[in-house]
Amino acid sequence: MKTKGLLLGMGVAASLALAGHGAADPAASYAEHCADCHGEARLGGMGPALIPQTLKRMRGPKVAEVIRSGRAATQMPGFAEALEEAEIAALADWLKTPLDHVPDWGAAEITASRVMNEDYAPAAAPVWSSDPMNITLAVETGDHHVSVLDGDTFEVLDRFATPLVVHGGPKFDPQGRHVFIMSRDGWVQKYDLWSLQEVGRTRAGLNSRNIAMSDDGKWLAVANYLPMTLTILSTEDLSVAKVIPVISKGKVPSRVSAVYQAPPRESFVLALKDVPEIWEVFYGPNPPRMGLAHDYRSEPPIKNPDPFPVRKITVPDVLDDFFFDQKYEHVMGASRDGNGGQVIDLVIGHKIADLALPGMPHLGSGITWQRDGTTVMATPHLKGGVVSVIDMATWQTVKQIETLGPGFFMRSHENSQYLWVDVFFGPNKDKMHVIDKNTLEIVKTLDPAPGQTVAHVEFTRDGSHALVSIWEDDGAVIVYDAKTLEEVRRLPMRKPSGKYNVWNKITFSEGTSH
Repeated sequence: MKTKGLLLGMGVAASLALAGHGAADPAASYAEHCADCHGEARLGGMGPALIPQTLKRMRGPKVAEVIRSGRAATQMPGFAEALEEAEIAALADWLKTPLDHVPDWGAAEITASRVMNEDYAPAAAPVWSSDPMNITLAVETGDHHVSVLDGDTFEVLDRFATPLVVHGGPKFDPQGRHVFIMSRDGWVQKYDLWSLQEVGRTRAGLNSRNIAMSDDGKWLAVANYLPMTLTILSTEDLSVAKVIPVISKGKVPSRVSAVYQAPPRESFVLALKDVPEIWEVFYGPNPPRMGLAHDYRSEPPIKNPDPFPVRKITVPDVLDDFFFDQKYEHVMGASRDGNGGQVIDLVIGHKIADLALPGMPHLGSGITWQRDGTTVMATPHLKGGVVSVIDMATWQTVKQIETLGPGFFMRSHENSQYLWVDVFFGPNKDKMHVIDKNTLEIVKTLDPAPGQTVAHVEFTRDGSHALVSIWEDDGAVIVYDAKTLEEVRRLPMRKPSGKYNVWNKITFSEGTSH
């Protein structure tokens, strides 16, 4: 009955995967070998969801290899001895087919998934003697852990397990005490940095993109691809405050590409994947009168039974990647599927400028600084060897800096004269450019791990040191002197992806993506 139920649940689309693999029965293979960890409906359990949305970056042969050989440093075993090659190939194809029906995942399901740590004991003060504002987290995706680093000594204070496939960057509360971490399959984890203990976790969606923290630290917004919702959690106990279906003015559902905090506006701003709209969800006690160009906090209170009112702004094109100006009055937006970008005035709700940004800019990784009396922003491009520098007063391109290939991440610090950008894609993935923020010239190209992927930079609180990842399973975090550009130390880690300094993130340092 278990196997029959799975076959019915997966439907006709999945059965088409059998065509090229003879008598192989992937649904039966899944029921016998996979369902206990990944859920009977492929939507995750102890293991991640196995659906196209979560396997998007893994082509069929790579999925087959994981089934065949397992995954190192995880609980995923290999099934080469249990399954024939034809069965492995059929199962890999089958997992890449969409579900005929996606189950509900609303407030009741999220609440039922919530697990709080019964052994958690909050500490009155940090159990360590480090500077609380100079703690840096290193996300190690190789074995799904986070290392807690002292930003002065670079010693590891703790290393704790996370949900699988952490994505979108951890978010700290305004005191820098608690951190919230999200996985691709929707799990949100709360961890107490003072006591070095997990507080609890809940599954806010089935396939999620990122999280954002309200400026008062009370609410956590979770952007979901599946289902097409925005989940708002209470940061105190991870309980559900609201689940908002994302449906456009024209009644078209949309995935949420990302959610961002807009502190001066007391709102979350949503990038939508499927419709030409920007959403603003207000969480403050005094939401604005929609569309009026007033000081958002000076308006008289509005009696509104909805504690999270939504403002839907129509834009000329789908914008699923954002960057904000310092006042959060303007948003620079681009589509991952197109060229160029737009500037939307959030106060009046209209486009005010076009941006010359070819080659799929990665605006979410952009940074700003002061140069020649104006604020400029820079962004790498996912499909071109260039860094674009934009004047945020005129929205004109100041310069396009040629690099050795497409980049993904960029960082700087207000106390540093340099910006750092990787060359994440292509044959030069082992390079890291250091660019002078005044001359806009590359002053040094680092090559710390020939042949390996070098990516993502984070600075210490004072900007004196820069931390760079060797993005490999047997990788490391390299500590550089940010002035001399000389290597200081290497910390072995398991595929360290992002690093996140408490002070830089909660103060919105000008060199840190927000």
